[in-house]
Amino acid sequence: MKSRVAIIGAGMSGLLLARKLRKSKIDVTVYDQKHKLGHPVRASSILSISGLSALGIDHTKIPANELRGARIYADGKMMEIRSKKAMAYSMDRHELNEMIKGECVDAGASIVTGKRIDADRLDELSGDSVIVGADGFNSTVARKYGFGACAQHVLTYRAEYAADFEDGKIVELFFDKAVAPGFFGWIAPEPKGVVEVGIGIGQGHGNSKAAYERLAKMQRVSEFLASARLRDHGASVIPIGLREKFSDNKKEVILIGDAAGQVKATTGGGIIFGGNGALIAADAIDRHIKLGANLEEYERLWRNRYWIDMKMHAAIRKLYSGLDARHIASLMGIMKTVKMDKFLGEYGDMDRPSLILKRFFLRGFAR
Repeated sequence: MKSRVAIIGAGMSGLLLARKLRKSKIDVTVYDQKHKLGHPVRASSILSISGLSALGIDHTKIPANELRGARIYADGKMMEIRSKKAMAYSMDRHELNEMIKGECVDAGASIVTGKRIDADRLDELSGDSVIVGADGFNSTVARKYGFGACAQHVLTYRAEYAADFEDGKIVELFFDKAVAPGFFGWIAPEPKGVVEVGIGIGQGHGNSKAAYERLAKMQRVSEFLASARLRDHGASVIPIGLREKFSDNKKEVILIGDAAGQVKATTGGGIIFGGNGALIAADAIDRHIKLGANLEEYERLWRNRYWIDMKMHAAIRKLYSGLDARHIASLMGIMKTVKMDKFLGEYGDMDRPSLILKRFFLRGFAR
């Protein structure tokens, strides 16, 4: 029976897995091809309060910007969702990775950077280690061990600016099928006077850099960019559909995070669903190594807990990506009429739409 774990990829899911495995005294090594973890960053770090708590991430240890809502723009109309309390935190992704990395090292995990793990090296590692693919959308582990492709993906382009933002507690979202087909654009305040401007487009809709240039010409965005100073920019690919399978007990291989497609289709955020995948995987690996339990129990448990919410995120994205800006503006008007904007400000859960729906109906019955 294998006694060690080799995690390929030192993103948040890989690090969260390593941290929890060390609590069970399991020998774990994390490999990442980057020399400096989290650089360059090609993803945002907006995390819900409930999500941070579930993952055991202490946001007070690093700079974090409190978020209390969002403004949604479409066809010249705007809907604001605002809470009296913090709904989420925008965090510096570099520092977030470094914090979790430090906790892993303190717990006794080995982290090897600047090391690309190819198929031959995977053969060597698999001799005594359970292999965990935490290596993103283009996962080498997934290809090596014959896991199917992620169902869908989004192309993104994001840029960081040093700038003052008039309301640092609000994220702004832009829906326009002509500008961001299949997804949306955003302006999101980050800690320490940094603001992210980004866009996503569905596959088959050109390239994300061209989409970003279209976004930059929108009035609200161009007004902001006029006084902003560019710091960093780049493109990335985000999966928004699960792989058909992401565990194999016979080969003793599993996938977590973006490599498994554990990402919200609505926003492309993967830390919460992927991080919870890492926590479930840690328990399954612990039982596998110590008791010989089936590794595929990890996948079954993850799907049982998050399948409905993943499907709901996919359905919401399908709805908004199929509407032009005029129809989205009309939908916003309907939501205001039924006071859904106020309800979301008070009860909204950015990770679990099933809970939002449950709370909405319970409030209706209570009345």
